Amino acid sequence: MNKSMLTGVLIGAAVATAGGAIAGYTAFADKTPDQANVLDVSEIKETKSTPREVCNDVAVTRQRPVQDQHQVLGSVAGAVIGGVLGNQVGGGNGKKIATVAGAAAGGYAGNKTQERMQANDTYTTMERRCDTVYDKHDEVVGYQVKYEIGEQTGSVRMDHDPGDSIPLKDGELVLSRNQQ
Repeated sequence: MNKSMLTGVLIGAAVATAGGAIAGYTAFADKTPDQANVLDVSEIKETKSTPREVCNDVAVTRQRPVQDQHQVLGSVAGAVIGGVLGNQVGGGNGKKIATVAGAAAGGYAGNKTQERMQANDTYTTMERRCDTVYDKHDEVVGYQVKYEIGEQTGSVRMDHDPGDSIPLKDGELVLSRNQQ
């Protein structure tokens, strides 16, 4: 065997041995992925209500306190005036009946007149009135993340947007920033 042939065989054997070692290392090396690829991220939103107080000055009309609740003064004044007017009508017993009827009608009319006057006796003041109103707004409360590990896909809810990948630790997703 000549020298160049022997050199070729030795180099070929060395290359074959190195290729086999690399192939063996790759075959037995840990092929567990260290991250999951993120396929899609969707925000999860909730509508929140925030209370706030709204106040306005409002004109309020109130009735003044009534001094003569039973309208006695109006009834008496009406009866006197009605009696005087009734007394002017007719003569004899008719005059007495007209006086009594005038007093009764005048008393009723005086009572109702005083009642209307008291109802219209009002005053207006300004009052501050406050109400609670609720402002609504959407708030992001999490993220629904679709991911892929090798050939398998899955979905998980996270408290933050993971970006393009989710780290794996011992083949499990690391969902919290504190676990990384």
